[in-house]
Amino acid sequence: MIESSWARSRRHGLRADAAPRLVRSPIDEESGLVRAADPVLGRTQDELDGLPAALLLADRSARVLDTRFTDVPFSDAVADIGIAPGVLVEEEQIGTNGVGTSLETGQELFIRGSEHFLRAFDPFSCYGHPVVHPVTRRVEGVVNVACLAGAEHPLLPSLIRHVVKEIQDRLRQDSPLGQRRLLAAFQAAARHRGRAVVALGPGLVLANPPALDLLQPADHPAIQACADAVGPVRERTHRLVLASGWPVELTCTPVEGADGVLVVIVPQRGPRRDGARTEAAAQWPLLVVGEPGSGRTTEARRAAGSGAVTLDCAAVVLRGETSWAGALGALLDGEGPAVVLENIEFLSERLTMLLAKSLPGARRGIIMTSTPGGHLEGVHAPLVGVCATRQDLLPLRRRRHEIPRLAQEMLSETSAFGRVRLTTETLRLLAAQPWPGNLAELRRAVHGLAQVRTAGDILPSDLPVSHRDRPSPASPFRQAEREVIIAAIEAANGNRREAARALGVSRSTLYNRMRALRIH
Repeated sequence: MIESSWARSRRHGLRADAAPRLVRSPIDEESGLVRAADPVLGRTQDELDGLPAALLLADRSARVLDTRFTDVPFSDAVADIGIAPGVLVEEEQIGTNGVGTSLETGQELFIRGSEHFLRAFDPFSCYGHPVVHPVTRRVEGVVNVACLAGAEHPLLPSLIRHVVKEIQDRLRQDSPLGQRRLLAAFQAAARHRGRAVVALGPGLVLANPPALDLLQPADHPAIQACADAVGPVRERTHRLVLASGWPVELTCTPVEGADGVLVVIVPQRGPRRDGARTEAAAQWPLLVVGEPGSGRTTEARRAAGSGAVTLDCAAVVLRGETSWAGALGALLDGEGPAVVLENIEFLSERLTMLLAKSLPGARRGIIMTSTPGGHLEGVHAPLVGVCATRQDLLPLRRRRHEIPRLAQEMLSETSAFGRVRLTTETLRLLAAQPWPGNLAELRRAVHGLAQVRTAGDILPSDLPVSHRDRPSPASPFRQAEREVIIAAIEAANGNRREAARALGVSRSTLYNRMRALRIH
């Protein structure tokens, strides 16, 4: 394990004789982990009195939240190398260490003196143990005890295991009632053998083994998008094709009093799909309607087949009606592949009537594209009336569950494909955006990310600032509530106590609403 950590440290570009690269940032002194650990660390500090040692508490990002010392000279020695609350001690920053490596491996770990990667830490031995939330089963942080190398007490591991258990017990007691209700609903649903069940709530994701067997990381944001579409009292069903190609049916049920959703996943019978769209014989004339960027042109050309001829109605503005009508007439009179008429919303009333009279006698297949709007019931209604089939494309914001798959397909179009990948959290953030420009906007964003990060994982921090936060739920009431809370926190310069006072609510109520509305 130590050898693997050293290899990772070298890949991060660290040198054993270099000084620690310590980055400091603000910490949340009122987080649930800090509240649960504070009395436990204080009592343990008293029990270790007389033994030169340091107790460190870090969050899941390897940011030090608290330090406790039992000896002043030892405190000075630790301070001399820069370890203090707010400092990041992840492997990427300082190499093999009791906090960062324990988080990296998810296991308790004893690192003795020279087993640290940076020589600056050789005088110390460290024992790190992850803290796992007993409800969410998510790693919340690490408790680490440091002592002088060669002076390790044999009972330190047992002591820290006891400390971690106490903190985890306090986290369970401090868990919001909603989380406990969601956990109870998940356990009840998962009792059915072989049923794939996922529970989603603020800060909580649970999945049983059958669900884990079905799902890949790219499926998680798609399922989250389906769950987000559920109302507070109504069950909804979605059909989804997983990244593996298997079609499934999702039944999403809100859990009363939990601000969470229970998702039951049922694989569908029938042949496995490979993600490619099934070709179907089109009934022509065909009208494809969709917002700009929603894939109208792609859908029309797919329906038209190979060799299709495209004529853009927007060219009327440049060529003039007479010239454009002549070109159209020549196409309709001859035989050959299908014709795609793009953007019929640009046609005047006179050209609309001319085209509507010509379409029934056309000797070629005709596919038209248009933006949605009242013009389809007004000036362009004659064209709608002569179409045998109409296909309305949903905007991307109404099919969020497809965004993870689409984003990965778009990444495969870039030269960086194979060298970079979109992480689950990045896909989740992409799926949460409104995308007013639809597929075209998403494609520009994904291609831009591939240029920013040419190797490794594309992280949420690589996204533009405007896309790094999940928008609030669609309810106008919840949207307004979210905006009021954010404004109050900003007005208080980030001080949540003052923001709660300004809003006239308790601090715990403010925290609960922030979790429910996903305000980070």
